[in-house]
Amino acid sequence: MPMSRCLVAVLAVCAFVAPWTMAHAETHPGEAALVREVAADTGKDPAKLTALLDGAQKQQSILDAISRPAESKPWKDYRPIFVTPERIQDGIAFYRAHRALIDATAKKYDVAPQYLIAILGVETRYGHITGKYKVLDALVTLAFYYPPRAKFFRKELKTLLELPDSKLAGPLDTLTGSYAGAQGWGQFMPSSIKAYAVDADHDGHIDLHDSLPDILASVANYFHQHGWKPGGEVAAQAQAQPGANVLKYRAKPPRRTLEQYEALGYAPLQRMKPDTAANLLTLQSEHGPQHWFTFQNFYVITRYNRSPLYAMAVRQIADAIAHGVDDPAAVEAAP
Repeated sequence: MPMSRCLVAVLAVCAFVAPWTMAHAETHPGEAALVREVAADTGKDPAKLTALLDGAQKQQSILDAISRPAESKPWKDYRPIFVTPERIQDGIAFYRAHRALIDATAKKYDVAPQYLIAILGVETRYGHITGKYKVLDALVTLAFYYPPRAKFFRKELKTLLELPDSKLAGPLDTLTGSYAGAQGWGQFMPSSIKAYAVDADHDGHIDLHDSLPDILASVANYFHQHGWKPGGEVAAQAQAQPGANVLKYRAKPPRRTLEQYEALGYAPLQRMKPDTAANLLTLQSEHGPQHWFTFQNFYVITRYNRSPLYAMAVRQIADAIAHGVDDPAAVEAAP
């Protein structure tokens, strides 16, 4: 039986890739195998792919940074880093400066506008701090030299190499971002760019560094695709009764109802429907344990960053922005 055109094409690519990778000494361990995969999947020139990877540098500072994430801190130490008066005031000013675009984007994707702003605030101070590392350096370092999460970062590096030019803010070897390889105001990893980034200004190019419509729509689409509930609560403070069961936070969609939590010794401090599904989160504040019910929208925020501390910081900044944006007494700050 004759071979299909697809199989013939794959064999042709492999025949081209194999001699190149065998003749070229690896700059990074595992580089040749990755080049073969990307070339076979996309038809890209293996010599150009290899040149890109050869140009990337292992950075010890990246390995150092990933070993001490802020999310490892207790809430009492984590909160002051992110939930600051300056970040809130900058968020209010940013909302006021771009309100028409922010509200239109939020309405289109059925998400709360203050949460789009809060994400940008926590991630990059509204675009002011998008990261100093070359994205290729970051992903090569973590994919080839960081065994604890090498599988994840290798997948992200492969995705980056496979992205079309229309989904990138510039040439691959010029892109900068965080120590983890995240890019733009919203700090999207390559897999998120591939799946959720949006060309909202319709210029045929997704730019998460310099196009505010693209930036906002991409974050909004991420929330929408992960199940944001329009008008839904994010978190509500809870009170523990004496002798309440000690419950561990579940990083999963909420299933247990508030009524069930009340039977275990926890009650909301505000009136809520007893059949509302929630998780219980206990944070270590300066004044002792602090209990929160977290809902579906909180879980969605943890799809953006898995840390519940991150999600709580986003929630508190968003709440402060929503309350301050229409308050004439709120101090303006530069967007």
